[in-house]
Amino acid sequence: MTAALAAALAAASSASVVGALVLRTDGSLLAGVVGSGPVGGRRSLPAVVGSLPVVRRMALREYSRRRLEASGSPWTERELVGAKALSCSAAAVVCAAAGAWVFALPIAALACRLPEVRLSRLAARRLVAANREVPVLLDLLAVATSAGLPPQTALRRAVDAAEGPLADEMRTVLRATDLGGRWRDELAATSRRLGLPDLERVVGALTRAEALGSSLAEEVERLAADVREARRAAATERARAAPVKMLFPLVFLVLPAFLLLTVVPVLVATVESIR
Repeated sequence: MTAALAAALAAASSASVVGALVLRTDGSLLAGVVGSGPVGGRRSLPAVVGSLPVVRRMALREYSRRRLEASGSPWTERELVGAKALSCSAAAVVCAAAGAWVFALPIAALACRLPEVRLSRLAARRLVAANREVPVLLDLLAVATSAGLPPQTALRRAVDAAEGPLADEMRTVLRATDLGGRWRDELAATSRRLGLPDLERVVGALTRAEALGSSLAEEVERLAADVREARRAAATERARAAPVKMLFPLVFLVLPAFLLLTVVPVLVATVESIR
């Protein structure tokens, strides 16, 4: 049983390595072998595996599609399916080679989830980065509206000067608008998908200004000041909570180690001297 458990751990480790590396693996050699992909082009290994007839039958869940879209990854759906198939196959092969048949199915199922876990982490980091960029977007909007630009043009100028995940999302909105979509609807859909409260306030201010024909400059400046003040207060609150969070490692880790290094040797020496 111990040998089987060790084999299962080895299989899980191998599957983790495969799941972490399939994103960066160049599949041009395999593409040449199986005869898929554009002539002279280079395709990743997950894309090649995802295009195989057997793997094509696998479909992504709606949750996986949302995670793929939110992560900003250049993966396609076929590449994600191929990465899942590669990770699952690697775990099953290693379990079979090690003789750990009992653990083959659960480990393969867990390995199949590794690419989605990676996408979820990428999506979470991207969302945090987008949330940090909201004040910058507000400042750029305030400058553009103070120059007398209408809301849609001001947003376009602000997005052109910005960088990062939030700017990329806004560029997607502008591209959809250029293709005939209503920019207010596209903005509302993007803000709902990202779920950032400050961005929703920005979208509300832009839509109100265009619908009512009111001045946007003062409202954006006031909103930018409010957002920065709220974030400054949140940062101060987190700084005040830091000493409380440090009590656990201080009491249960640092203090016992200090006692072991200072008090215990003295006590041992005293006891030996008494004897």
